Amino acid sequence: MRILFIGDVMGRPGRRAVRELVPALRQQYGASFVVANCENAAGGLGVTPETAKELLESGVDCLTSGNHVFAKKEIIPFLDSEPRLLRPANYPHGAPGCGIGFFRVEEREIAVINLVGRVFMEPLDCPFHTGEALVAQALERTPFILVDFHAEATSEKIAFGWYMAGRVSAVIGTHTHVQTADERIIPPGTAYITDVGMVGPRDSVLGVKRELIIRRYLSQMPVRFEVAEGPVLLCGVCIDLCPESGRALEIQRLSVEI
Repeated sequence: MRILFIGDVMGRPGRRAVRELVPALRQQYGASFVVANCENAAGGLGVTPETAKELLESGVDCLTSGNHVFAKKEIIPFLDSEPRLLRPANYPHGAPGCGIGFFRVEEREIAVINLVGRVFMEPLDCPFHTGEALVAQALERTPFILVDFHAEATSEKIAFGWYMAGRVSAVIGTHTHVQTADERIIPPGTAYITDVGMVGPRDSVLGVKRELIIRRYLSQMPVRFEVAEGPVLLCGVCIDLCPESGRALEIQRLSVEI
């Protein structure tokens, strides 16, 4: 079973890249299931029902998110009505939406868990304890478990990957928008990468117009972020899972320019 996991989709350029590239990539890599992080899909900050639907109609099977998921208020009722859109599970009880989803793929069931880190982030519930409880719940139904760990600190992501080693099929880091080169299989079979990267403008600062970020650093004054233009990179990973055990066999980075 092959999974295609796509990094943070950044605004209109990112959505266009998903729309134009994902169907072909899905066929090229023979992917059975596609996940994308959508928390920056609407203008570079947050997600709306319209942008979520656009990504789902472009060939994405499950949308994960992160700390910006509630940036657009119109997404709140949509989170409760669309099971293919997840929000981090370690938000306090009563938050809209759900942090775990179950999907039928090739007569099997895949669980996707969405978590957000706490280091340099909001002080939410512990992702380690929350993740452990959700993994135990998922294992009652399936050995195929993917985790989107949306976090800032490299150390927190790596620690979480080792904490989940052997219990989940993959721990995929998101949030920092820069694809790391540390993809590996953590024994006995958990695919891991610290950050899968983004789907956004190549000649930018994390998807934002570079001149705005440079001005902010020079002046220390706030600026309004705007999504950059120009060539777009779609970053992701392909993960091969054992069809019997759910353990990861291989993880491969990919980066496609459009």
